[in-house]
Amino acid sequence: MNTTIECGPGCSTAHVAMAPGETCTSEAGAMIAMSGDMGIETTTKKRGGGGVLKAMKRMLAGESFFLNHFTAGQQGGELYLATTMPGDMMTYQLQAGESLIVQGGSYVACEEGVEIDLSWQGFKSFLSGERVFWLNLNGEGQVILSSFGAIYPIEIDGEHIVDTGHIVAFNETLDFTLTKAGKSWASSFLGGEGLVCKFRGRGTVWCQSHNAVGFGRTLGAKLRPR
Repeated sequence: MNTTIECGPGCSTAHVAMAPGETCTSEAGAMIAMSGDMGIETTTKKRGGGGVLKAMKRMLAGESFFLNHFTAGQQGGELYLATTMPGDMMTYQLQAGESLIVQGGSYVACEEGVEIDLSWQGFKSFLSGERVFWLNLNGEGQVILSSFGAIYPIEIDGEHIVDTGHIVAFNETLDFTLTKAGKSWASSFLGGEGLVCKFRGRGTVWCQSHNAVGFGRTLGAKLRPR
C-alpha cells in the first residue's frame, strides 16, 4: 500500500492507496472514507481469524478490541484514516525480524504482514504514569502511527532522556530506565517534569510535541461541574 499523510501536522489524515486485493488492517473507528467496492472484515485478531486473548491484551495497551480489515477490489482502492485526538501521523516500514514498540493509542493501521502483539514494559512504565503494556509491532510491512501534536524522531546513539508523556514509539534495540529529571527528586517534581525515561543504545525514539495526559488535566480543571 502507498500512504500519503495529508493535512498535517495539526489535524493529519492518512490517504492509503491500495492495489487490487491488498489488505490494510486498522483500529476500529479510524476510517473516514473509502472506495465504494472496498471490502471490510471485522475480527479480534488477524484477517480471517479470532484471537480474543490478543484482543484483550490490546485493550490493556489502550487500543480497540476489534480490528477492521479493508481489502481493495479488482480496480484497487482508496482509504482515508484518522484518529480521535488532533495531531500528526507518520508511516514506518518494518523489515523482517524488526520490532517497534508503540505507546497505547498511537497505532492506527498496518499492512497484512505486520503482527500486533503486547509488550510488557514493566512497573517502570506504571510508575511513570504511563501504561504498563505497550504494543509490539513485528513482521514485515508498513505501519501508520499517530501522535498528539507534531511528531518528530530523535536518533539515539548512547543515552537520551525523554519525558514519559511524549513518547510515541521506539525501536526495540533501545532499552530504557525510569529516572528523575533533575539532580534531586525535589527539583524534578517542583519543576513539573517528574519522572523521565533514559534511553540507552542505538535506535530512534519518535516523540509527540504535546502530552495528552497533561492536556486532559489542564482542560478538566477548567470545566465547570454540571
